[in-house]
Amino acid sequence: MSRPGVKMPHAYPFLTPEQKKELCDIAHRIVAPGKGILAADESTGSVAKRFQSINAENTEENRRLYRQLLFTADDRVKPCIGGVIFFHETLYQKDDSGKLFPQLIKEKGVVVGIKVDKGVVPLAGTNGETTTQGLDGLYERCAQYKKDGADFAKWRCVLKITPTTPSRLAIIENANVLARYASICQMHGIVPIVEPEILPDGDHDLKRCQYVTEKVLAAVYKALSDHHVYLEGTLLKPNMVTAGHSCSHKYSPQEIAMATVTALRRTVPPAVPGVTFLSGGQSEEEATINLNAINQCPLHKPWALTFSYGRALQASALKAWGGKKENGKACQEEYIKRALGNSKAALGKYESSGDKGAAAGESLFVANHAY
Repeated sequence: MSRPGVKMPHAYPFLTPEQKKELCDIAHRIVAPGKGILAADESTGSVAKRFQSINAENTEENRRLYRQLLFTADDRVKPCIGGVIFFHETLYQKDDSGKLFPQLIKEKGVVVGIKVDKGVVPLAGTNGETTTQGLDGLYERCAQYKKDGADFAKWRCVLKITPTTPSRLAIIENANVLARYASICQMHGIVPIVEPEILPDGDHDLKRCQYVTEKVLAAVYKALSDHHVYLEGTLLKPNMVTAGHSCSHKYSPQEIAMATVTALRRTVPPAVPGVTFLSGGQSEEEATINLNAINQCPLHKPWALTFSYGRALQASALKAWGGKKENGKACQEEYIKRALGNSKAALGKYESSGDKGAAAGESLFVANHAY
């Protein structure tokens, strides 16, 4: 019962039925059955690290050539990739024939996305925790990105597990930043992917990660509600529930799946069309096997459960390419192999084969990962 004289607030509708339908349709196209997201939104600094590992020079042209290989992979990837997340630079680059990358991608029936956050900054008064910057000017940038062909966006917040973190302040602040971002995107017809990543650094066990994931996601969806975000026109990009990288106990894919699906069922409304997991430094094979186990988990799952992988789709491809033009085909073959595997995993139908790929078993973990 509300107290006499205290009225429930009215939401002033900020989206028309047509706008809602557009957002809902875009979200569903990205996570159609068997489809997931290629995260190709590594910043120039992140690409530098990747290229260094294969002794390739980090030039704008090399970045263009490498991403062109991914974007021009043959039609075998068509049923696997629903969306590609671009970095600002990539949105304005062209293929060899002079066609803009977004145009190239759209002609393949893939939705174009853009990373819009500006990276993490320290949150004062916390033990090394962060918030994410980039809300300033986001309204104008979204309007421009929509004109330039982007129909969804991504914003990453980062939380870490230690004995004293994540703090209440970090959880609430990051949830509110994600909600502001989401509401600004939706005003411009852009589907926001909400990414509250809990880092895999640390020696915590599976239970602790599950507990923290539940608290973080509960806060995120409370904030999205407070900001009147239209959930049917959003996607969630969470971490899988896994133990910390330094935890001595190794958990099975089935245990990881059960903890992950349980956490999601407790916190993510069924109105959300899809959950696109980040790979969080898992090896390519691990990320696929765990996604498969999640989709085979015997609990009711009202959302599409799929992938939004960067390194876990690209590590073997990058290694096969090695910065050399003549390795283009080999690079594409490795990428296609991972895309097909993850597509199967998103349907719970993946069977691990002996043919792992150039880097499939290598851990892709980077401490304190910053894009």
